Amino acid sequence: MHLATYIGLQHTASATLADSFRQVAQGHAAEPDVFTDCHRMAAMSQGHVERLAPLVDRYGEERVDEPERLHADGLAGVRSGGVGLLRDLQDLYVLASFVDITWTVLGQAGKGVRDRDLIAVVDACEQETQRQLLWLNTRIKQAAPQALIASGSST
Repeated sequence: MHLATYIGLQHTASATLADSFRQVAQGHAAEPDVFTDCHRMAAMSQGHVERLAPLVDRYGEERVDEPERLHADGLAGVRSGGVGLLRDLQDLYVLASFVDITWTVLGQAGKGVRDRDLIAVVDACEQETQRQLLWLNTRIKQAAPQALIASGSST
C-alpha cells in the first residue's frame, strides 16, 4: 500500500511548512503582523504533524525512495526588504499549496479505504491549510504594491 508514502510525504511537508513559517516570522520580525501571523500559522502546521501521528501508527510512514519532484523544500533563508518579504511569502505559498494538494490525495485515499479517522484528520487539516493559503494570498496582495512600486524598495 502506497498510503504510507503519502503519509510520510505529508508529515515531512507539514513539518517543513511549520519550520518555514517560523523562519519567516523571525526574519521579518519588524513586520508585527508577519511575526505574529506566521507563528500562528506555524502552530497550525505543527498541529498537523501531531494529528498525523495516529495515522503513522496505523499505516506506517515511508520516507525513502520518493521521487525528487515530490520533495517539499523549506526556505534556505529569508531575504531582506520589501521584495524579500514578498518572495518569502511566495515561497511559503508554494509550500502550503504542496501541503494542500497532498491533503487532497490523502483524503481521496481515506475515502477509498473508508477510514473515518483519516478523513477527519484530512478535513480538519485541509481547512486550516486553506486558511494559511488565504492569509498568504492576502498578505502577498498587500505587500506587492509597496514592494514593487514604492521608491527606495530594496531587493
